[in-house]
Amino acid sequence: MRRKGSPWTGLWAILAKELADQLSSTRMRILEVLILLTALGTVYAATSALRATVAEDPFVFLKLFTTAQDPIPSFVAFLGFLIPLTAIALGFDAINSEHARHTLGRILSQPIYRDALLAGKFLAGLGTLAILLVALWLVVTGMGILFLGLPPGGEEVGRGLLFLLATLAFAGVWLGLAMLFSVLFRQPATAALAALSVWLFFAVFWDILAQLIAGALRPIEYGLPQEQLAQAQLLQALARISPNTLYGEIVLVLLNPSVRALGPVFFSQLQGAVLGSPLPLSQSLLLIWPHLAGLIAAVILLFAIGYVVFQRQEARA
Repeated sequence: MRRKGSPWTGLWAILAKELADQLSSTRMRILEVLILLTALGTVYAATSALRATVAEDPFVFLKLFTTAQDPIPSFVAFLGFLIPLTAIALGFDAINSEHARHTLGRILSQPIYRDALLAGKFLAGLGTLAILLVALWLVVTGMGILFLGLPPGGEEVGRGLLFLLATLAFAGVWLGLAMLFSVLFRQPATAALAALSVWLFFAVFWDILAQLIAGALRPIEYGLPQEQLAQAQLLQALARISPNTLYGEIVLVLLNPSVRALGPVFFSQLQGAVLGSPLPLSQSLLLIWPHLAGLIAAVILLFAIGYVVFQRQEARA
C-alpha cells in the first residue's frame, strides 16, 4: 500500500513532546547536576592554576578546558567520559520502551509515519545534548571572565564554537548507537548494556587491540626507520576507527593552537616553521576537517541502519 502525504508529518509534534520529556526527566536532571558540578570543579581548579600566566598566554581561555590540577583532571577529560554516558542514557530506550508500554501501535495509528517518529526522537535527543553543551560552554566562559578578569578573543570564541560542534557530533555518535540498539533489542536493559559495552570497548580495549594488530601486520624486524614509520601509520589508522580517538585529536588541535600536525612528522616538514607559534584557525580546521567529517558520517550511518531496521519491524509485535 502506498503512503499518503509527507513521511515527516508529525515530526515537530514528536520532537516537541520528546524534548519536553527529556529535559524534565529525572535521569537527565541527575546527569545535568553531575556534569555541572564537574564543570565548576575543573574550571575553578584551572583558573587557580592559570592566574599567574594570564598576561603571557594569548589563548588562556582555551586552557580553561584543558588544564588539569592534581588530583582533578581537565574539563575535556571529564567531558570525554560523561558525554557518551549521557547520550546513551538519552537513547537506549527510545523505541523499545514504546514496545514495552504497548504504545507504538497507538502512535503509528495516528497520522504519524515511522520516519517522523524515529527522526523526532533522534532530533530531540540531539537537541537536549545541544542545550546541555551550550549551557556548559557559557558557564565555562562566564567563570573564565569572572575569575581571570578578561574576555575571550575572537579566535578563542571561534575555536570554542568548533569545539562545541565537535562535541555535539561525538555525542551524536553515541546517541545514534544507543537508538540503534533500542530498535534491535526489545529489552531496554539489554540495549543499555550493549551500548555501554561498545563504549567500554573503544574507551579501554581498542587502543590495546590496535597495537597488537599493528605489531602483527607491520612487525619491526630489523629496526629500520621505514618499518617503524609503517607500523606507526597503521597504528594511527586503526586507532582512528574509534570515535574517542577522532574526538581526542579534534580537541587537541582546536584547544591547543600550537599543534601543527597529527601523526609522524619529518624534519623536512619543519623547515621554515616556528616551533611553538600558534597555528591560524583556518589551518587548524584543515587538520581536523577529516575527523569532523568522520564523526558526522558515523552519526548518519548509525541513524540510517536504525532507520532501515525500524522500517522492517512489525509494529504490533
